[in-house]
Amino acid sequence: MRKKDIVTSVILCFITCGIYAVIWFVNITDDVIRLRGDSSMPTGITCFLLVLLTCGLYGIYWSYRMGSLLYQENQERGMTMGDNSIIYLILSILKLDIINYVLMQDNINKLVDDEG
Repeated sequence: MRKKDIVTSVILCFITCGIYAVIWFVNITDDVIRLRGDSSMPTGITCFLLVLLTCGLYGIYWSYRMGSLLYQENQERGMTMGDNSIIYLILSILKLDIINYVLMQDNINKLVDDEG
């Protein structure tokens, strides 16, 4: 798994009018599944389809769940990180999901650094 450049990802989200945000959402989901080693979790595409089917409500749950999973992974690796699940939940309710993606990707990048 590779680290992703956060600034480039944010710029691509704006240049593509949000299309890259969908790709980023799917990648974050799949990266967390790989980090956790849990194949029972729904894939990124499945999560995106659930967001569409529930008119965005699943996205709010997804933000909270990803925060919880990232916190668990950090704890298992002995890394110090607070539980940002509630912050992700609030940002998602406020439709500031791009900030969630930035924070989650930063955490994923740190976990990838820890692996290598």
